[in-house]
Amino acid sequence: MRPRIYLFGDSITEESFTNGGWGSSLANHFCRTMDVVLRGYSGYNTRWALKVLEKVFPPPESGGAPMAVTVFFGANDACLPDRCSGFQHVPVEEYRKNLHAIIAFLKKRWPSVHILIITPPPIDEDGRLLNPFVENESGLPERTNEAAGRYAKACLAVAAECGIPAVDLWTKMQQIPGWQKAYLRDGLHLTQGGQRVVFDEIIGELKGVGLSLETLPVDLPLIADIDPKDPIKSFEN
Repeated sequence: MRPRIYLFGDSITEESFTNGGWGSSLANHFCRTMDVVLRGYSGYNTRWALKVLEKVFPPPESGGAPMAVTVFFGANDACLPDRCSGFQHVPVEEYRKNLHAIIAFLKKRWPSVHILIITPPPIDEDGRLLNPFVENESGLPERTNEAAGRYAKACLAVAAECGIPAVDLWTKMQQIPGWQKAYLRDGLHLTQGGQRVVFDEIIGELKGVGLSLETLPVDLPLIADIDPKDPIKSFEN
């Protein structure tokens, strides 16, 4: 069977297959070498993610361990507890522990799997005020960029402690002037430009652990490799 990569995360992962998102771009990039399996759950935080791990990932006895898993949580954990989406909030220390637990689960299930952790993106607070998920009586954004930065820092610390690669999306996006509208369509979720940043960063990190078009075998003969004079011969090996 063709190897797989699982994309595990919240709405930014769930939406990654829409309108040329980073997930569909990965599927297109690896179209003849690796299957991209979407496991995104809008609104989820790491506390909820821990509760569903056994349902999200196949048991080890099913065979075919994935080559890689992306873990992309934090945007919902970082909701402020005293504002309109406070029910999604997870304290930053618990967030760290939850990420450790998710990574430990994946490593125990598939010891050879490559895990790539992604920080939450930066937050455009003006954009969030215009696009609240629930009724916002306070008139204050339910997320702030400062809070998202604390969770991004915690995410990177977990990656370092576990010895796994990480994408620092929070920092990367803010390096570009005008990132608020260039990369975020509602202060949180990604525009086409934001999707491209995530895709490029993931491709770079996967290449760093040996997963690239140059290293992954194509699963069946390419049309260019089929002899027009004896096509069937290409399928005999």
